[in-house]
Amino acid sequence: MLTFTDAAREVVLSILAEGSMETPALRVAVCGSPLAPDYELSLIEGWEESADDLVLDAGGFRVFVDPKSAEQLDGATVDYVQRGGESGFEIRPAGAPATLPEPPAGELAERVRHVIETRINPAIAAHGGHIALAALEGDVAYIQMSGGCQGCGMARVTLRQGVDRMIREAVPEIADIRDITDHAAGVNPYFQPSK
Repeated sequence: MLTFTDAAREVVLSILAEGSMETPALRVAVCGSPLAPDYELSLIEGWEESADDLVLDAGGFRVFVDPKSAEQLDGATVDYVQRGGESGFEIRPAGAPATLPEPPAGELAERVRHVIETRINPAIAAHGGHIALAALEGDVAYIQMSGGCQGCGMARVTLRQGVDRMIREAVPEIADIRDITDHAAGVNPYFQPSK
């Protein structure tokens, strides 16, 4: 169901060995958009197991997965990677390439990212929202909304009257901005969409 590489297993075991928990376990959960899910790994006590959790033996430690996350993690691999001076856990869904694509790079991507980080995200932070550059293909920028923006009834307005306008004014090489967010998965939208 969910496998750990040797590197990931060694790091988890070393973290557990340093801790003071009596019966430590690892909880793995999936949240966010199914198109670009966020994965959460957290250390918990073994007694924190829920009745409907799937319990896995990962070779030296137990892993708890809730039923909803289990569907998305079926066949996934947990790895511990080091890239560009950074290291951390990476979860690759079944069928994903062994190496996940790097975030958009290059001068154009940096300019778009700069507008998002310095102008757009500060403006939507009051609503608990966040926007990230997910991909860049030619003159099209693909963005992903999260937090209060994911599932917000005003997301389309934010995209067209705010994000699109600001990016295209600052980076005229960009002709279109497309939102790849799974808004149906939003759990705490700032404005509830009308039904």
